[in-house]
Amino acid sequence: QVQLVESGGGLVQPGGSLRLSCAASGRFFSINNMGWHRQAPGKERELVALISSGGSKNFADSVKDRFTISRDNAKNTVYLEMNSLKPEDTAVYYCNTDVRLRAGELMTTYWGRGTQVTVSS
Repeated sequence: QVQLVESGGGLVQPGGSLRLSCAASGRFFSINNMGWHRQAPGKERELVALISSGGSKNFADSVKDRFTISRDNAKNTVYLEMNSLKPEDTAVYYCNTDVRLRAGELMTTYWGRGTQVTVSS
């Protein structure tokens, strides 16, 4: 099994910054994509940012110029640096990763439990 533990959420004023972290642990062969999704009240979960094992990155248009994503492969950890935060960024942020449990097997997607980010004055 794979566990994802997120940290770094909280309350921040508009224009402020937060850094989210997500560490993967457990027994697995390899990790491919790591990313972040978010879900605001009454809305569907949406992709925020994604980073491949090779470092390729994708961002939602709404965060492209404000958020950055990075990963530390030695620590199996992905980070989301969020700057110039807006009230509309308020949501529960979920980490996810595609893991190959054993060599030759298909990838399985795992999700963290989520961390609340609230942007408010």
